[in-house]
Amino acid sequence: MFMNDTAADRQVWTDFGRFHLDRGSTPPEPDRMDWGFYGDGPGDEVLGDLTGCRVLDIGSGTGRYAVHLARAHGAVVDAVDGSPTQHQRALDRYGEDEAGVRFVQADILDHLRQEKEPYDVAYAMHSVGFIDPNRLLPALAPHLRPGGRLVFSVLHTNRDGVGPSTAVSPRPEGVRLGSEGMLTTSMWVLTPALWEDLLVEAGFLVDNVTLLPSPVDGDPVVCQLITARRQQTVPRARVASRQRGTRPPVAQTVLGVCVIVTDAEGRILLGRHRSGVWECPGGKVDPGESIEETAVRELREETSLSARTEDVEVIALLLDEVGGTNRATAVTVVPAYAGSPMGMEPELVSRWEWARADALPGPLFVPSAQGLRAWRPELPVDHPPAHAYRIAPPLRITPQVARGQKS
Repeated sequence: MFMNDTAADRQVWTDFGRFHLDRGSTPPEPDRMDWGFYGDGPGDEVLGDLTGCRVLDIGSGTGRYAVHLARAHGAVVDAVDGSPTQHQRALDRYGEDEAGVRFVQADILDHLRQEKEPYDVAYAMHSVGFIDPNRLLPALAPHLRPGGRLVFSVLHTNRDGVGPSTAVSPRPEGVRLGSEGMLTTSMWVLTPALWEDLLVEAGFLVDNVTLLPSPVDGDPVVCQLITARRQQTVPRARVASRQRGTRPPVAQTVLGVCVIVTDAEGRILLGRHRSGVWECPGGKVDPGESIEETAVRELREETSLSARTEDVEVIALLLDEVGGTNRATAVTVVPAYAGSPMGMEPELVSRWEWARADALPGPLFVPSAQGLRAWRPELPVDHPPAHAYRIAPPLRITPQVARGQKS
């Protein structure tokens, strides 16, 4: 790959390249781009027309993808890798005179500081996750032409089934040395929403995120393929903000979360409250919590079901009034969870049951009724009127079904 922030991380890629140099191991020549790890999913087409384009390969390794794009599509590629041993593997394989490819041994940030001519396209096969995105992305954006494309794949779920982090910080991940063990290095494994935030702040627009699962039964590995482009205009300087004073505002709105959970048969999880109404899991948002965090916490506290914040979908915001106070309800859907529902607060909810959409029990708690109608307007549910605001998903996240799997 290319250089990271610490000497230990840099040494990993030197050791990785040395391991393969000593054994003369050579990966096969690709006939297409492999953005995952298994030769499945999207290929060259996500890069667009590359004829005559100036292209940057970030963390080029053995250089085989750079050579493929030059030979198959007429691209002019700078293949940059910070590891001296990985760079040597590329030279041993292709030499310094490979048409359309310039092999560069340099830290990617150092390379960008020295380059004067912008690139039309930049791409990275798994390597972006090995460098601080707060350093890489702002440095990269000015070196792409306005509208220039950035395409990269990163880890989403590792071989132990651990999903992406919800904070922009590195974590230790393993780099496999064939069948002879693992090296450990730092990696940024982030949710699609975090990647989008970082890209937009750096001056990019995100077009799509595709999740690439392993086609191997029982293998939990999932990659993200992210396609973005540099904004046509340079972002303006950020404007500061501050409070008018130190006194807290007078409370006049209650913010709660309605959590809609369904089982494999499409039935809806509802609880029988001691007051006699049926309701979805949910509750108020505590100070400092996000809506997604509240949904996960309330689901766990009320039903024992466990879910991840990155799997929570916020689909609508409802505004109504109760007792002279504004009530705001964030309607969420949790498509993935673990466990079986149990009554964790029997003093409040006597039991939880799965109910068919065409046979809902009643009466329903008003925010739950409003939330269910916001989710599925065709449901035969009556409730007081509310202002409903649909929330479009911030990212177009496309699940890529692996070959041999059922969709």
